Amino acid sequence: MSKRKWPGIYVIGLTGGIASGKSTVSETLRDLGARIIDADAITREIQAPGSDALREIREVFGDRVIAPDGTLDRRELGRIVFSSEGARRMLNSIIHPRVINRTKDILREMSESAAKEGPVPIAVVDAPLLLEAGADAVVDEVWVVALPREQQAERLMKREGYSAEEAFSRIDSQMPLEEKEKRADYVIDNSGTIEETREQVFTLWRSLERRLSSASRNNPA
Repeated sequence: MSKRKWPGIYVIGLTGGIASGKSTVSETLRDLGARIIDADAITREIQAPGSDALREIREVFGDRVIAPDGTLDRRELGRIVFSSEGARRMLNSIIHPRVINRTKDILREMSESAAKEGPVPIAVVDAPLLLEAGADAVVDEVWVVALPREQQAERLMKREGYSAEEAFSRIDSQMPLEEKEKRADYVIDNSGTIEETREQVFTLWRSLERRLSSASRNNPA
């Protein structure tokens, strides 16, 4: 096993297409003891009223993306960016660097804490656009949750009330699943039951624990 990027912790980058069922995998990893860093939660935090990111978004996309209470109208912003690649790139240029920097800060804090209080074995950066944003550079390995495109669309339509056109537009705005799988260290097939998905996670977790244990024996502190 190669040297860890963050001393005292081992970092998994968890990603997948929209509505791929990544939350099921993340929740399972949390149950197993992983520390979860939720990129979606960080995004909401940096877009809060009064933030520099929200100010920039308003300057670029106008008042129509701001709700009456001063918060970001995510649905309206989504309509804009999923219908224009240029608008999507502009939004990503505002959001991605801030999310990555905040993620680095959290990982740095975890690493410094591990140096004082003992190691945090495994952390998970849960990020839908991990690869698109280049955030895989801050993790030790990448896990991709995979689901056929048609099942993604069905889940999106059921969950969000999208039309088929809207669902496929959002799916196609992301890196193709085939490309994500090529760049993954491990792929989790989520086309079956929740129990089947969780069993795959258990298997990968046990394998990782063995790898970490072996690395620790071979490279004692």
